[in-house]
Formats: sequence, C-alpha cells, structure tokens
Amino acid sequence: MKLWGGRFRKETDTLVNDFNSSIHIDERMVREDITGSMAHAAMLGDCGIISKEDVRQIIDGLKGILADVEAGKIELSAEAEDVHMNVESLLTERIGEAGKRLHTARSRNDQVAVDLRLHLKREIGEIITLILNFEKVLLRQARAHQSTVMPGYTHMQRAQPISFAQHLLAYAAMLCRDVTRLEDCRKRMDQSPLGCGALAGTTYPIDRWQTARELGFTAPTSNSLDGVSDRDYVIELLSALSLIMMHLSRFAEETILWCSWEFKFVELDDAYSTGSSIMPQKKNPDVAELVRGKTGRVYGDLMSLLATMKGLPLAYNKDMQEDKEPIFDAVDTVKLCLPVFAGMIDTMRVLPENMRRAAAVGFINATDCADYLVKKGMPFRDAHAVVGNLVYYCGEHKICLEDLSLNELKDHSPLFEEDVYEALKLEVCMDQRSSYGGPALAETTRQINEVESFIAARFN
Repeated sequence: MKLWGGRFRKETDTLVNDFNSSIHIDERMVREDITGSMAHAAMLGDCGIISKEDVRQIIDGLKGILADVEAGKIELSAEAEDVHMNVESLLTERIGEAGKRLHTARSRNDQVAVDLRLHLKREIGEIITLILNFEKVLLRQARAHQSTVMPGYTHMQRAQPISFAQHLLAYAAMLCRDVTRLEDCRKRMDQSPLGCGALAGTTYPIDRWQTARELGFTAPTSNSLDGVSDRDYVIELLSALSLIMMHLSRFAEETILWCSWEFKFVELDDAYSTGSSIMPQKKNPDVAELVRGKTGRVYGDLMSLLATMKGLPLAYNKDMQEDKEPIFDAVDTVKLCLPVFAGMIDTMRVLPENMRRAAAVGFINATDCADYLVKKGMPFRDAHAVVGNLVYYCGEHKICLEDLSLNELKDHSPLFEEDVYEALKLEVCMDQRSSYGGPALAETTRQINEVESFIAARFN
C-alpha cells in the first residue's frame, strides 16, 4: 500500500503507476530531499511538535540513507513514485514509528519545491564556475592577439579593422552578463517554500524562518499558495541558460566559418575535430556544430515549461511534475557544452597572416579615409561621398585605397596629402580607434583587466 493509500481500495494500475512515477527524473535530488527533511525534523523537535528522541532517530536514519545512496548501496524504486516517498519509505523501514512522524506539517508540494530550489542553487554555482573558466581561456587568447588585425564584419561584409582580441572580448562581455543573470536568478530563487504545506500552510506552530536559515535561504516565501505553485525561478533559469547557449551558438557559427578554407582564420586542434568516413582530407568542427545544434534543444526546454505553466490555476497541479525534466536537461546540456567549447577555443591555432590578408582587401579602411578628410575640414557627408567615389574607382581598377597615387587621390579632393598613406595603414586604423570599448591596444588591455577583475571577484 502506498503511503497515501488510506483513502483508496484498489491498487494503482501498473500503467498508471509507471505514468505517474517521476523517480527516474527526480532521484538526482535525493541529497537535497534528505537535507530538507533533516532541517524539517530538527525544526519540528525545536517547536515541540515531535519528541527530541524522534528527531534523533529521524536524522540518524536519514544520514544513513544518504550514505548508502552515495555509496551505491540503494536503488530507488519506481513503486514509491518519487524521491520523497522513496526516502520516507526507507526511513520508516529502518527506524519504525519515528519515521512516520517526519511528514508532520509538510506536503510533497512544499517538499519538492524546496528540493528543486536547493538543487538549482547548487547547479547555478557550478555553471558560473564553468563560465568563469571559459572566460579565462578567452583572456589568454585575447592577450596573445591584441595586435592581430582582422576584418570586423557587418551584414557578413568586411567593414572595419579590429583585433582578434577585440572580437574575443565581445564574447567575454556576453559571458559576464550571463554570470550576472545567473546570480540575479539565484537571488530570486533564494527563498524557502518549506512549511507552505499543500497550499495553505499548517495548523502546527512551525518556525519557517528556522528551516530557511538551516537550508541556507535568506527567508521563507511570503505566500503559501505562491510558495508551492511558483516555477518562475525555473523558467528564469531556463531563460538564462538559453541566452548562454545563444552566445555559444553565435561563437560556434563564427568558429565554423573561421576554420573553413574560405576563411582559414583558425585551425582547430585534432583533439577537438573529427574526420569523414569517406573523405580522407576532412577535418570537421563537430564540437562547434553540436553546440550550435544543442542550442535548439535548450530553447525547446524553455518553451515546453512556458507552455506547461501558462494555464495552471493555483496552487499545485500534477502538470508541474513536468518542470524537472526540461530544467535538468538544460542544465546538463549547458554543463556539457561549456567545458568542451572552452577546450576547443583554448587549443585552436590562430592564423594571423590569413586574418591580415583578409583585412587588406574589402576597403575596410574606407571609414578612416573619410575621417582623414573630416580632420582636414571637410563635412563628414561630403567625405563619405568622396571616399565612396574612390572605392568605386579602385573597384574598376582592381586596386586598394592605399595603392592610389597622391595625384589620383587629389583628383577627388585637394585635401589629400602624403600623410594619408600612414592614416590608411590597417594597424594605424585599428589603434586609432581608441574610444572607450574600441580595438586599440590600450582599450583591449583595459577590457582584459576588467574581465580579470570580474573573475577574481567571484573566485575569492
């Protein structure tokens, strides 16, 4: 007979039991379930609701169960539906009557809510660490390539000269935002629903502040209905994880382009590439492609829970059992992708000569040519038109701006002087972009230092 079976006169159909069971999903929360139960039992004893001897037996029993689970000596059963009922059944088997008193003044509704919050708080900490380790990889590569000129793109057309460091630091900035989003999400998650009961609290004189403190929460949830039916924190975390994957996917797309023969800006390490079963010359960027593909999977996890929650009345509904599979899948996917992507970027070989060669064509110093004329006194719109005509002229004659003679330049504007050739050098164009956030050496150094400080503040 199930622990809740007193009202029933028939056994649950086997198909229904399998359909209803969530143990294959929520068994990963066994540590949190036992931790929450020990805090709940201690509070019941301190409030005089159960005896101190019962508390001692319950906590000792729960510690033994946790030790056996972690040692692989216990296999949780689908017959008991979920992790909560498994733990309570095992406890009662081991310590008898005292085990039956553990569930006093609580419901599985507040129990699962506290387990999930505890579990996701821990997972957030692990994901933040993975992101920060990836940031360190980006900084190592950025330091090595502050003077490596490459074309920056808009509309996938060569636009202006930047450094490879500047490009990598753009992703570092995205990852910094990802970390702060996770930190913000964890703050809103940091309230304990334990003691909300099924929906309306309890008639027992419990101390929800005690269990909240014991479990490391800043406070208990303030409304018992909301405490058991809220899954905003799961959806918010899924949203943050989706953004992380979006950033990785953008980076993956560029990496795939960069290592193609059409670009050949980087070469991936053999350890982070695969070959073809039929074409012996192939070196495929499978890591980047899989990350790009798995992004859609995490998006799907987010959308599935949004769809599940959109029509649920207060308070708890069994539909909400569907919250754990998508969030656990998304967490696992992000934790899988971050370290392997970091390893791929850390070991790739950058090819500066190819980047410089690509930057040399496509007139990416055209804006600098216009700025040169502006500094000589010409209005920008007029300078834009002059340089546009020059680009057309160069295209007709298959030459670059810096290949034009001074006479050819003066044919378009008398403001051109010999110093224009220095202004058109790609390295000069890049290093003169010293406005805050730009690719100049001083600015990429500042950006690197800022990200280093960001990381250090979280590892200290």
